[in-house]
Amino acid sequence: MPRELQFQVTPDVAAQPELLQLHVARLMQVGLQDIQHVIVRKRSIDARQRAIKINIKAAIYFQGEAITEEEVRLPDYPNVAHKTPVIIIGAGPAGLFAALQLIELGLKPIVVERGKDVRGRRRDLKAINRDHVVDQDSNYCFGEGGAGTYSDGKLYTRSKKRGDVDRILRLLVGFGASPEILVEAHPHIGTNKLPQIIQDIREAIIHFGGEVLFESRVTDILVANGEVQGVQLQNGQRIEAKKLILATGHSARDIFELLDRKKILIEAKPFALGVRAEHPQTLIDQIQYSCDFRGDYLPPAPYAIVKQVNGRGMYSFCMCPGGVIAPCATSPREVVTNGWSPSKRDQATANSGIVVELRLEDFKPFAKFGPLAGMEFQKDIEQRAFRLAGQTQRVPAQRMVDFSQKKVSADIPKTSYVPGTTSVELGEVFPPFLTQIMREGFVHFGKSMKGYFTNDAILHAPESRTSSPVRIPRDPITLEHLQIKGLYPCGEGAGYAGGIISAAIDGEKCALKIAESLE
Repeated sequence: MPRELQFQVTPDVAAQPELLQLHVARLMQVGLQDIQHVIVRKRSIDARQRAIKINIKAAIYFQGEAITEEEVRLPDYPNVAHKTPVIIIGAGPAGLFAALQLIELGLKPIVVERGKDVRGRRRDLKAINRDHVVDQDSNYCFGEGGAGTYSDGKLYTRSKKRGDVDRILRLLVGFGASPEILVEAHPHIGTNKLPQIIQDIREAIIHFGGEVLFESRVTDILVANGEVQGVQLQNGQRIEAKKLILATGHSARDIFELLDRKKILIEAKPFALGVRAEHPQTLIDQIQYSCDFRGDYLPPAPYAIVKQVNGRGMYSFCMCPGGVIAPCATSPREVVTNGWSPSKRDQATANSGIVVELRLEDFKPFAKFGPLAGMEFQKDIEQRAFRLAGQTQRVPAQRMVDFSQKKVSADIPKTSYVPGTTSVELGEVFPPFLTQIMREGFVHFGKSMKGYFTNDAILHAPESRTSSPVRIPRDPITLEHLQIKGLYPCGEGAGYAGGIISAAIDGEKCALKIAESLE
């Protein structure tokens, strides 16, 4: 049996196996030759002190001991081609992991995705960046893998109570992700590597008898006597099934409108909204690591910050070290920002959503839209930003200090946002209460992170798709919709997840509940 050991080392020791093994030998007061192997189980950075340390949890094998580390293997999936069908709307993490779980349970998933496969999406993403053309079915939010595929690939979640995080990580490793995601405290795959993993998951679903339909927008959910019967697609095709997992993601506004028209119960949900702030990565490194240069053994520094401003939470969201800002509109006459990082996080800039919590009373000007009031609030800001920036995919932008001082920036340097920016006083984009909170909040941020509040930071507006503006209510035990038998609201779009891991966990949970209901 290996010895378990927890300790701290300097970044250079953590990064070099031979130095790590020597450190372990000294800690255990044995000769270097006595140590056969050191396997790092968990790794995290402790940057609280000026001398940065790496926390290590490791398994130590001595010479002569058998190394018994378990190999990551995929489940033995059965062929389900002729089994009971379950429709899944949406091929994001909730939908894909629901499909895998259904196959494991002996049920046939039929995944219906409005967008294209991961390869086909690339042409449409290029069109947004280069030509300012938004395809309403194929963009950064819609298509195989959902918003996560071409956004970032963060695998960190605080929602450990929701389910087995390690199971999801191990499945990802089984489909080609680096085993390092099992070790790092804040694992990350990277936008450049996720597409192949997503494609391999899809190929497995098909290989074991499931179906995956691309460019198949759902236009109706068929219901009779309060029970799901199937779906109708835009091309007129009908797919029949008594079980339906609704895993559309947080931007499928047409689905929310469909449910509202059909009087299928949905409700407005609070979410958060703000801007995406971009700093030079070297500046964030200096702030977080308290040094002029981070060196060769530390990764680009992330940050997380939260403040209470005028009774509201203002906080960083989806922080992307060494990353870029992307255009994430899903309709032609709106602009939306998001951020992502490649696997190496080697871009020159760091960006993060900086958002303010909203409350249901904030949506009162849109009360006539009922449960869609929050969605219309969100849409109004995105469309206003589109008009102010010049009616292309350029976004309104302002230097951070200028924004807090209500000054239009005389110039905006080139940022990582490829479609470009337009200098705008961002107070014109947001409601006054939201603008005031952000103006004050950035000053407070600067007091906690010395150097953060600077005109070298560029604010891009808006960061508006933090989570779904609606919740689709479901029974907490069966996970079935409160009104419609056989309908399982799932993942981010339904209001039950926030990120790749929690969405995948929720997809699995819905699949398990469907299997239970069929026993």
